[in-house]
Amino acid sequence: MRIRAAVVEQQTAPLVVEELELDDPRADEVLVKMVATGVCQTDAHAWHQRIPTPLPMVLGHEGAGIVEKVGQGVDGLQPGDHVVLSFQSCGQCAQCMSGHPAYCEKAVEANFSGTRLDGTSPLHRTDGDRDSVHGHFFGQSSFATYALTTSRNTVKVEKDIPLELLAPLGCGLQTGAGAVLNSFSLAEGESIAIFGVGAVGFGALMAARAAGASTIIAVDVNTQRLALADELGATHTLDARHTDVAEAIKAVTDGGVSHVLDTTGRADMLTQAVAALAPMGEVGLVAGAGTDSVVPAAALALGKSVRGIVQGDAVPQHFIPQLVQMYRSGDFPIDRLVHFYDFDDINTAFADAASGDVVKPVLRIADTGVLEQE
Repeated sequence: MRIRAAVVEQQTAPLVVEELELDDPRADEVLVKMVATGVCQTDAHAWHQRIPTPLPMVLGHEGAGIVEKVGQGVDGLQPGDHVVLSFQSCGQCAQCMSGHPAYCEKAVEANFSGTRLDGTSPLHRTDGDRDSVHGHFFGQSSFATYALTTSRNTVKVEKDIPLELLAPLGCGLQTGAGAVLNSFSLAEGESIAIFGVGAVGFGALMAARAAGASTIIAVDVNTQRLALADELGATHTLDARHTDVAEAIKAVTDGGVSHVLDTTGRADMLTQAVAALAPMGEVGLVAGAGTDSVVPAAALALGKSVRGIVQGDAVPQHFIPQLVQMYRSGDFPIDRLVHFYDFDDINTAFADAASGDVVKPVLRIADTGVLEQE
């Protein structure tokens, strides 16, 4: 079928919306009509080749839409279902089989190779060249009017909440909230500091508030985001430009926090994160760390630990519905974070995210009775 998709041709060139061809779904695949998709920092990293991905490529991995057709081997989904799309996994390795698909042994190939795991791309140029454009990014490539997905990364949701609000749940918000609720298992009365309040950080902040954390410290350099963090449940906010972050956190908590979630990936912030911990505290890293990031063994005395976290250690089919219910109950106000853009304004959406003006850009791809933007 013919679709419209935003193609990254080169790492320094704007995305171009053009017509491509999309395969029919295989037995294990789902054809989804895209309604909306979030714009995530990972898309920007892939575009600018900070994450190795083949180009040309159709990116997009926070899709939401309506099932159009399912392959004969797909169970639990049918045409007309509303779905949120998330990360891809193989479903067969030890991590997938033990309920930790975010740590799939084939995660890189499944999400970043630009092909299915068998090496084929479902997207093609209209001139018949089947090898000149890559797709299946995160098992979806949702910067398009239609996407091919699988039952492993396609999550059925209830139909009474607009899909354009639910789209960001597939990656950024899931990562932050999952880090708090799944990876940290944050308990009522515990304390947490969140370094960087972008989409991932706000997901963590809202989840910490819902979990009953006694102290929630938001750290950033963007005063507007710090003000929003204060409104959404932070008990304290710190501008990292004007304070010694670790010392300020220890002063607020009388010795240190139980948990630090670092979304910045900066070596200097990792040092501050470890220094801000109470004994037995842990740092979670969701943005990785540069080669210059080093934690001396002596800094981990008193039982401190540092761990990597991928996708909030979430099983999307279970965790995304949980986040939907949290939104429904008022504990996860996604609507406070999003700003909507027409699909053809995708480059503006990326620019606004890069400038820090918008926490979570969401592209409207299909009109299904959309919300009004404030």
